Amino acid sequence: MQGVRVLEVAQFTFVPSAGAVLADWGADVIKIEHAEKGDAQRGLVKVFGQSVVDDSSTFAPIMDGPNRGKRSLGLALEKPEAKAILAELIRSADVFLTNFLPNARIRLGIDIDDVRAINPEIVYASGTSFAHSGPEADSGGYDGTAFWARAGNADSSTPPGYDRVISQPGGAFGDNIGGMTIAGGIAAALFARGRGQGAPTVDISLLGVGAWANQLNVNMALLAGKPLPKYDPRQAQAVPNPLSNNYLTADGRWLSLIMLQPGRYWADFCEKVGHPELATDERFDTAQKLTANSAEAVEIIKEIIGRRSKDAWVKAFAEMEGQWSVVQNNHEVGNDPALHAVGQIADVVDAEGRLRKLVASPVQFDREPITLKRAPQFAEHTDEILRELGVTDEELINLKIAGAVT
Repeated sequence: MQGVRVLEVAQFTFVPSAGAVLADWGADVIKIEHAEKGDAQRGLVKVFGQSVVDDSSTFAPIMDGPNRGKRSLGLALEKPEAKAILAELIRSADVFLTNFLPNARIRLGIDIDDVRAINPEIVYASGTSFAHSGPEADSGGYDGTAFWARAGNADSSTPPGYDRVISQPGGAFGDNIGGMTIAGGIAAALFARGRGQGAPTVDISLLGVGAWANQLNVNMALLAGKPLPKYDPRQAQAVPNPLSNNYLTADGRWLSLIMLQPGRYWADFCEKVGHPELATDERFDTAQKLTANSAEAVEIIKEIIGRRSKDAWVKAFAEMEGQWSVVQNNHEVGNDPALHAVGQIADVVDAEGRLRKLVASPVQFDREPITLKRAPQFAEHTDEILRELGVTDEELINLKIAGAVT
């Protein structure tokens, strides 16, 4: 993406994370922030009861994750003095990226027609909660409401009879999936433009991304003409395949087994857990018998797995053919050797010069790891960007006095 300029007018994580991916890929991403307040996400202090900022520095994963590699410009879009600057930035950009609601875009002069009037060849990309048009186009939302709740993911994740709705497994979970999707859409639009097919608009909603993530269940429900029956993972007898289940180790850790061909993997599994006799047990010696007597097999496996620690099973299963994994916590994911081996957990130097680590975007080119650059401080590059546009020092001072830039 070197040579591609992206103009981002967006807040929080959903759309800004798309800008971060494009910056990872080499694009020059200019983030326009409110001249006084900046991105509203800068105002968040705690998430899940934990401070979002390292107390000894300005490094904050909630901002550095979805904004690394960008340049920040504090621009008051509502002020007349900012209009000429905005127009010059639009003329020089290949992509305009926003998650502002339609009424706000019209009021600030950054709707599709406004931007295309200045640069007809710009790719205009917008991320919405529910839809780019229609009765809900001006309705705001977050991934918790649109991607998780409304798209059926919360319902699919909540066991029957549970006393609360299961929340997303992590903060900005749907936002980051959506941001990656937006980046892919923008890449396709630039590809089309490069082939002389014009500059398409790109519209992606959190609801649409959530429905896509949940597409197998939604498609099957449409086929059945009713909601799918809900599976209760707390009931062992409901498991039709004992090698596709979760098992608790002696030290309270979970192992996830997803061996969809039990007949193929059963003998090897029995060998690895130290009970080869189970492979020839008349209750389990064929795939049909194994699934027919699944409840019995599950209880036996639960008892065996429960005798040893997670680390002992990791060692025992190292050469096992079937598919399985430790259920890792967030810290273990950040230290996962497979991710580190290919640079998927990447180094980044923060504003204070300290070496930090962030999750890199998952797409790699030529099998080379992504090189991350830190996220900008609020309005850090205002002077630099305006001078690139030809603004003189005197004009810059006057713009700051007028409150048009920060």
